[in-house]
Amino acid sequence: MHRMLAGDLSRLPELLQAARDLAAREVTGLAERPVAAPGPVPGRDPLPEGGAGGDGALARFAERWAPGFSGSAGPRYLGFVTGGATPAAVAGDWLTSAFDQNLSGAGGSWAQELERETLAWLRELFGLGEAHSGAFVTGATMSNTVGLAIGREWAGERLGVDVSRAGAAALGPVDVLSGSPHSSITKAMSVLGLGRDRLWKVPLLPGDREAVDVTALEAALAERAGRPVIVVANAGTVNTVDFDDLRAIAALRQRYDFWLHVDAAFGAFAALSPEHAALVDGLDAADSVCVDLHKWLNVPYDAAVQFTRRRDLQVAVFHNASPYLGLPGGEPEFLHLTPENSRRLRALPAWFSLVAYGRSGHREIVERNVILARRLGAGIDELPGLRLLAPVRLNVVCFTLAADPSRERVAALAREVAASGEAYVTPTVFGGVPGLRAAFSNWRTTEADTERVLRVLAAASG
Repeated sequence: MHRMLAGDLSRLPELLQAARDLAAREVTGLAERPVAAPGPVPGRDPLPEGGAGGDGALARFAERWAPGFSGSAGPRYLGFVTGGATPAAVAGDWLTSAFDQNLSGAGGSWAQELERETLAWLRELFGLGEAHSGAFVTGATMSNTVGLAIGREWAGERLGVDVSRAGAAALGPVDVLSGSPHSSITKAMSVLGLGRDRLWKVPLLPGDREAVDVTALEAALAERAGRPVIVVANAGTVNTVDFDDLRAIAALRQRYDFWLHVDAAFGAFAALSPEHAALVDGLDAADSVCVDLHKWLNVPYDAAVQFTRRRDLQVAVFHNASPYLGLPGGEPEFLHLTPENSRRLRALPAWFSLVAYGRSGHREIVERNVILARRLGAGIDELPGLRLLAPVRLNVVCFTLAADPSRERVAALAREVAASGEAYVTPTVFGGVPGLRAAFSNWRTTEADTERVLRVLAAASG
């Protein structure tokens, strides 16, 4: 085996060139490959006893598995909220693997300082002040989990309980209030011992809104006066990209004591566009903030950031006391800030993309996606077989069948769209009505792609 590894190392340039050729073919042809994976899944092979070498592994992957990978990085994959990967971000991601930095500590590497520089850029991009410090995590779910963990520690501080030592049971019940929380919030509450049942959904504004009614939120806070409360505000809901009034919610802290966490997984990117920046007014007032980067920053999976004003509490929760790791100092290493000790250098693809395209380049992606979402929404509005479930507020089009939008019929529509190979959309329920979502966040998507999506929707719903 050592001989085989040594042989692969001696031929590393050729192996990487072969991988580059495969990657280049896939990336350059991404716009025309089927958006959803066609055909049956291959059967499982037994674990290889003898190795095939790097060339053999590449050939086997290209033959057996690559044809079934989706076009999720492509321009007409409109499911969930899925970005692509800018060319510069791909280069940064490849170099992340090549340099393979151990980020458990500084370890004689400048990598952590590059990470801090990238976080400072992102903080500025989203309009957050220097009181916020941040760290990279895997995605919005982990970012929300970290934010709520710090909020849980804050609740203990208010009650005179050290939750990181005594445990969540010593804290007693802590209510979490939110209008349209993402499912990752209840997942985080379960992981943190707060309990899924402690989430209280506050009434929303009337009509087709997903934003919280701030008057109702104040009433809920008044009912809980005397107990610490966590409020999860939303900057961009998943169905209709609605925004809570962050300034009005933050102003309630003049009368009520609560931790304000803002889930801005993709809505934070509204800050890049002068037309839409007002939607995130007040984001800087949050105690903790979630932003996902493999959505609208268009860096490869997985990458997100979390920000907080209370890094001291963050260290209390996540510090890792060990002689070989050291204790957190004035500028704590990242292993003291998140659940992970071992981490990829997720900052490098983001750094590459920000250096390569700058604020203006990423602003253009955001603004173009919003224009295209509006265009698709207008087209759907004219189709007899479909109707919009809500106005197109930013980059997500929420729609359903015009007649009999049952779960079964809507699911069949989604399957027909995916089977066409032209587009991919994901299901939802809005206002009790089953529907579909088309989310624009890929840097590749053009007007021509939007027209292709509209044509397949017209054919499938006709």
